[in-house]
Amino acid sequence: MSRERLPDGREGGRGFTRVTALMTSVMDLHVRIALQEADREKRRLIGGGVFLGMGIGLATMAALATQIALLLWAKQHFQLDWIQAALLLAVVDGLLAALCLRLGGGMLKGPFLPQTTAGLLRTTRALTGRF
Repeated sequence: MSRERLPDGREGGRGFTRVTALMTSVMDLHVRIALQEADREKRRLIGGGVFLGMGIGLATMAALATQIALLLWAKQHFQLDWIQAALLLAVVDGLLAALCLRLGGGMLKGPFLPQTTAGLLRTTRALTGRF
């Protein structure tokens, strides 16, 4: 088997060089597809980001007003000290935050770019011989 000089100075067989070139080509293709998808979706993503930012700001102000109202209500309704009412509210907030983080983490699992995922699946099948 003939040996070739690799770019880093080592010697490798032609088979290794071909597999490396194939994998590099496949990864370049997938990166190109991902960049094309991002370019097509840029306007939608920017508009969505602006509205999400506005929504987050308004939701934060509403949450702050709600927290103040709940604190005043808990103090008056349960006849608690300020510290006790604040601790009660903090426990409820902590439980809701844990639930939201758990649900959000589950929703974020999975592929984000469908064309890239489909391309990787086709490539993997082709390389492993399963069509």
